[in-house]
Amino acid sequence: MPKYVLLLHESATAIPDLSPEDMQAMIQRYKKWRSSLNATGEKLQDGTGRKMKGAGSELTVSDGPYAETKEVIGGFFIIEANDYDHAVELCRDCPHLDFGTIEIRQVDKV
Repeated sequence: MPKYVLLLHESATAIPDLSPEDMQAMIQRYKKWRSSLNATGEKLQDGTGRKMKGAGSELTVSDGPYAETKEVIGGFFIIEANDYDHAVELCRDCPHLDFGTIEIRQVDKV
């Protein structure tokens, strides 16, 4: 069965301001959703990262993504699905859709 990576896009302005209890409830929703699909995935650390561009002696490395970026990838999941339509169905109740978007990309067999 093909694998798909779900890239969780979010905007800092779209993330709700949650109490610690509400945050724990949100985390539990993600865990429950992930386990229902036997998906793997991780949340990416906020405000850190590096961007690389070029190659060889032309390689540049800069900090990023920046807080002023309109949209960042906040995490990812990897799922198995028959096709894109099936992947969309599996994501229909993902908690991330409450405040962000999900980009679905099929993983190429190499």
